[in-house]
Amino acid sequence: MQIKINHIAKIEGHTGFMASVIKGDVKSAKFEVQEGIRLIEGILIGRHYKDMPVIAQRICGICPVVHNLTSIKAIENAMKIEVTSETEKLRAVMEHAQFIHSHALHLFFLSLADFLDIENDLQLVKEYPEETKKAVKIREYGMELIKVIGGRVVHPLTNEVGGFKKVPTLEELKQLILKGEETLPIALELAAFFQTIKTPNFSRPTEYVCLKTKGEYAIYDGDVTSNKGLFVDVQHFEDNFHEFQRPKEIIKRVKRDGKTSYMVGAIARVNNNHEKLSSAAQKYLKSLNFNLPDYNPFHNVLYQMVEVVHCVEDSVKLLKELTHMDLANAITKDYVVRQGSAAAAVEAPRGTLYYWVDIDPKGYIKNVNIITPTAQFLTHLEDDIAAFIPGIIEKDEKAMERKMRAFIRAYDPCISCAVH
Repeated sequence: MQIKINHIAKIEGHTGFMASVIKGDVKSAKFEVQEGIRLIEGILIGRHYKDMPVIAQRICGICPVVHNLTSIKAIENAMKIEVTSETEKLRAVMEHAQFIHSHALHLFFLSLADFLDIENDLQLVKEYPEETKKAVKIREYGMELIKVIGGRVVHPLTNEVGGFKKVPTLEELKQLILKGEETLPIALELAAFFQTIKTPNFSRPTEYVCLKTKGEYAIYDGDVTSNKGLFVDVQHFEDNFHEFQRPKEIIKRVKRDGKTSYMVGAIARVNNNHEKLSSAAQKYLKSLNFNLPDYNPFHNVLYQMVEVVHCVEDSVKLLKELTHMDLANAITKDYVVRQGSAAAAVEAPRGTLYYWVDIDPKGYIKNVNIITPTAQFLTHLEDDIAAFIPGIIEKDEKAMERKMRAFIRAYDPCISCAVH
């Protein structure tokens, strides 16, 4: 039996899927990426380091902030530039905002219809108008955070190596706090709605990889950890995770020690760091009655909802802390441009984003490597769906295809990032 889906709609980018099944045994399961390679890494080589964050954030229109910040952190690490706590806290708020608006888009507008057996998204909006309004309001809060701190929603302008060109005023911070406090109950109401959806029963034990740091739910900073005992500094990421490329395929994939696939993203972060979620997020997670560790990839959508609640609540906390700090300290000060090479990692909505950069004495980029979340989990997705297919093989062709599309969308792949 040959399974072929020419196009997977409602994901970021273009891809298809094909599988070969013989007597119920899945012989192959493979994604067919339908986008050309973009060569961003090659474009960056030879350019001045200040160009890198501006260009790198063009990799994705959904999560430009994390590409911008990860490239900035890699440059700062390479040139040994220290930034202030005010700078780090403003960046952390931007990352929370990135999660809020990306997750709200995915879990409601891209994945929800799959669990309600709704084919037409206009029908989804028509049947659930109040929930639609709530999802939009949550996204608006996330986008407003980025706009005020970063200067604009897509491809922010103010953040740079060493700090910020411009910082928010105290009054702007207070307005964001009010908006955040108004958004939290809306997020909890939408979370309660998601609690009612039914997800398929599928589980396959795996390794979950994400960042981890003391005292907080790691998003902006941390070391690389996994539920299999891994705990290493980000500078040693490539000693433990190895890229490879299949023949005739443009995507560089990643495996743990070059051998096994692994999972990143909301499901990995919540499984590994759930005890550090905000109080409201922990309460919501408990109400889901999931047993951790949880290996059901369909639950990734619900863990994104957990993170939305966390990020709304925690962003308000961070903003309140910022009102008692001197934001002038976040304005970029003079620093020394020097030769160096280093890595950095930040949690993107879809998983850990890794950058490594090598800079010459004049500040020009000699080499760069970018490893995106989708590149990391794509092989894992194929392994998961190969294990999932035998359980739905008896369904009619249309129903089986619908289940596979739902499975793929639950992962929330970003093909544009993968073909960077």
